[in-house]
Amino acid sequence: MTTTLLNQQTKHPLQLSKLQKLADWLAARLEPRTAEPWSEVCVVLTDDAGIVPANLEYFGKERPTDVISFRYEPIPGEDEGFSGDLIINVDRAVQIGPELNGADYELALYIAHGFDHLSGAEDDTPEEKKAMLDTESAWLKEAGEIGLIEGLLE
Repeated sequence: MTTTLLNQQTKHPLQLSKLQKLADWLAARLEPRTAEPWSEVCVVLTDDAGIVPANLEYFGKERPTDVISFRYEPIPGEDEGFSGDLIINVDRAVQIGPELNGADYELALYIAHGFDHLSGAEDDTPEEKKAMLDTESAWLKEAGEIGLIEGLLE
C-alpha cells in the first residue's frame, strides 16, 4: 500500500519524514483488520480553515473538527484494492494537545483515528468510541515505544 502525505497548512512546522513513517506504520495495521487489499491512503494535513469546508459539505457542520476519513471501494474491473483519504487538522492538535498528552501525541492520535475509521470502526455510541480509543491507544503506545511519535511538530 502507498501512503501519501500532503501538507496543505503553513501555520505549524512539521517533520514530514517522521509523519510519513508514522502514517506508513499505521497503514500496516489497516489490512490485517479489514482482510481486504488496500492500494493507497492519502493523508492531508490541514488547519481549521481548511477542514471546515469539508466538514460542512459532507457532514453539514460549519465548524472545525479533528479528522475526517473517506473510504473508497475498488473500481470494478481493477484489482487495485480499497483507497482512502484522511483530512487531519493540525491546528486542533496544537490547540488541544498541550491540555492532554502533548501536540505530537494528539496529532498522532488523529492519524490513528482516521486509519481506525478506514478499517470500518465506528464511534457512534459510547461503547464504539471506547473500543476505538482502546485500539488507537494501543497502536500509539507501540508506536511511541519505537520512537514514531516524538518530534512530529517542530
